[in-house]
Amino acid sequence: MLKGIPPLLTPDLLKVLAQMGHGDEIVIADANFTAHTLAQGPHGPKPLIHLPGASVQQVAEAVLALLPLDAAVEQPVAYMQVCAQPPGWQSAQQRSVIEMLVQGGHASAAQCQPTERFAFYDRVRQAHAIVLTGELQPYGNFLFKKGVIGEVLVP
Repeated sequence: MLKGIPPLLTPDLLKVLAQMGHGDEIVIADANFTAHTLAQGPHGPKPLIHLPGASVQQVAEAVLALLPLDAAVEQPVAYMQVCAQPPGWQSAQQRSVIEMLVQGGHASAAQCQPTERFAFYDRVRQAHAIVLTGELQPYGNFLFKKGVIGEVLVP
């Protein structure tokens, strides 16, 4: 055990987070997500971490305790848009995760981009890693773009 690190962050997940660079993306997905297929990726297999006892929100909170979001892009957070719903519609779980992001100072609601299902899959294929949770709420899939740690110097 290490002090100050959320216990949901397993050694494998900590290694993945440490290996990520600025602009790399990590997916935190629900139990229904097609993670095994998408983890194959165009450049070979990507890390796939299983956290079956945790929800998407719990894992997102733990990951974002260590991972800064990218301030250089307009929308460092993407989530899978629910099919057969109008654009902008959010499930209760999506609203809850976005509220956690806003209240935690990680992102504004405007920085969270709803993404059509197959476009979301395309982004996942390029992501650094996937974390598959035990979340049973469908469409509980989020993608986070890593930012920079440290002070940005402006000339």
